[in-house]
Amino acid sequence: MGLFGLFRRRPHERTGFELYAAAVGAARTPRFYAELGVPDTTAGRYELVCLHVGLLIRRLRAATDKTADALGQAVFDAMFADMDVNLREMGIGDLSVGKRVKMLWEGFHGRATAYAEALDQGDTAALAAALERNIWVKEPAPEGAGTELARHAERVSALLAGQELEALLRGQVHFA
Repeated sequence: MGLFGLFRRRPHERTGFELYAAAVGAARTPRFYAELGVPDTTAGRYELVCLHVGLLIRRLRAATDKTADALGQAVFDAMFADMDVNLREMGIGDLSVGKRVKMLWEGFHGRATAYAEALDQGDTAALAAALERNIWVKEPAPEGAGTELARHAERVSALLAGQELEALLRGQVHFA
């Protein structure tokens, strides 16, 4: 590999970060917190990032294209590189960060799988239940909030499905 190989960017790294940043921007929409009662906490924000990143990666994997799949992996890598940085900024000790990132990764995988299965089956109720189970852990979801968030996820999923793969490969994505 040589010394210069250490400084070479991975394929799609920059584009992965651009798409991830767009998903984070969508997850920070004030309406989720103000109108739907998503807890405006680190955990609540993480849940909405998981939802939007999961929808984006699902779209990229649906393309059945090696390049799109690699870009999906780059988005995933960007998310967990960001999680690593955030944990360190929050004061989590260096020795604990790896374990926490692994725990977050496992949680993301479970959530993304549950959300994708409900979307694939067109089961709004199952999607709402999964969202409620993950987002409103300490208190019940406000009346209808899980269903409204599930419908949002369905709309975003359809919107992403309609976006050209070439645009996504250039780091251009729209969540609303």
